[in-house]
Amino acid sequence: MSKISHQEGIVLRSYPFGEADRVVVLLSPERGKLRTVARGVRRVRSRLRGRLEPFCRVELVLHRGRELDLITSVTVVSAYPELRTDLDRLLAASTMVNAADGVAQPEQSSQALFGLLAESLEVLSSADDIPGLTTAFLLRLAEVVGVAPALEWCASCGGTDGLARFSFAGGGVTCERCHTQGSVRLVGGVTQHLRDLARADLGDLPPTTVDLSTQAMSVVCRFLEVHLDRSFRSLAAPS
Repeated sequence: MSKISHQEGIVLRSYPFGEADRVVVLLSPERGKLRTVARGVRRVRSRLRGRLEPFCRVELVLHRGRELDLITSVTVVSAYPELRTDLDRLLAASTMVNAADGVAQPEQSSQALFGLLAESLEVLSSADDIPGLTTAFLLRLAEVVGVAPALEWCASCGGTDGLARFSFAGGGVTCERCHTQGSVRLVGGVTQHLRDLARADLGDLPPTTVDLSTQAMSVVCRFLEVHLDRSFRSLAAPS
């Protein structure tokens, strides 16, 4: 097997390694979470410097190593500079890549997750409804990993009437008859807004109010924290 490979990836994060190197963690459609090393990238004159920033979509030439693959060449496909110059976009992009980092597995095909993250970062570069896009991304992430919340019917009995509460441990919206400990009453309109976000194209999200957007973000973040055992940037949950 050749030790040289070509991979596409999105940079999730990086950290110092040795005196001048960095370990760069990427999401690859073919190999999932990919840990690589960029030799000398922290030196001012490194030809790789500036090409491996978080959120960048890149094409790599890698030399297979025992523990870490060595990056020998980088071509930037999309740098998304807008995500670094606007605080709201930066926070949303960070939420997205951290979520992807939390669910991706090494050496496992991640076509759906990669496609979702790539599309979301592209849309985020010019999106107006940043909270709505972040919530829509997290809903799709839950679907990709198989823990999507029930939004169309009661997560307990399967009924479709009176879906005014949400059970984080129970798996989604619930009716009043299935009120369980720990469930919360949703503000009017939140259930429908979550449904609309789950159905909509990322580039054409439904209009909403600040209050509904805040509530929806809070619900989805708390739901994922319960089911993925990972902290997400969230707002105060409804009560």
